[in-house]
Amino acid sequence: MAPAPRDRLIFALDVPRRSEALHWIERLGDSVTFYKIGMELLASGEYFQVLDELARRDKRVFVDLKFFDIPATVAGVVRGLSRWPVHYCTVHGWHAGMLAAAAEARSGQLRLLAVTVLTSMDDTDLAAMGIAGNAGEVVVQRALAARTAGVDGVIASGLEAGALRAATGPDFHIVCPGIRQARSPADDQKRTVGVAEAFASGATAIVVGRPISQAPDPVAAALAIQAQIAASLQV
Repeated sequence: MAPAPRDRLIFALDVPRRSEALHWIERLGDSVTFYKIGMELLASGEYFQVLDELARRDKRVFVDLKFFDIPATVAGVVRGLSRWPVHYCTVHGWHAGMLAAAAEARSGQLRLLAVTVLTSMDDTDLAAMGIAGNAGEVVVQRALAARTAGVDGVIASGLEAGALRAATGPDFHIVCPGIRQARSPADDQKRTVGVAEAFASGATAIVVGRPISQAPDPVAAALAIQAQIAASLQV
């Protein structure tokens, strides 16, 4: 089942402490229903307190820790995480055996997203790492491998969403970070698109952080993005 339009905006809760996370959850209120919590918060020791608080408030949770290890280790952490109220979690899409082990270990509502190529990387970065092909080609290759392994979807730039949707079909989850509006600063992102372009290309959901948190009125910014999503989906 496709997510509701209001659940297609995922706010990147990239903060170092529980107190700051709670500040943003309170401030954004009903304008955001889905939150991504990542590595910065993990170092606080308060990660699962925030996860529990989000669940208590009926928010959806995306655990973005980009697991990458031997198959048995990744399977173990995914199996454990499946006991928590988590909707998405990320694993690196570099190793088919690891992806298959993670897919076999997941249960409940947890959906796995394979990280293809970070939106802060471009073709030059891939070449420097010894990876053949441009970013678009590599993303599609890794997405197809992830789907074959039983993974539910990918994290990828909206620039590749159209090719991904054509290659993987209607039910594969395509979650796009690096969303920037026209004239907005790209920050450390290199492969960016706007809200409408991402959904027109086939995105399932988008991840947005600084364009909301650094806006003069973050609630208004979130609501404006929600309106763009609804219009893009013609709801």
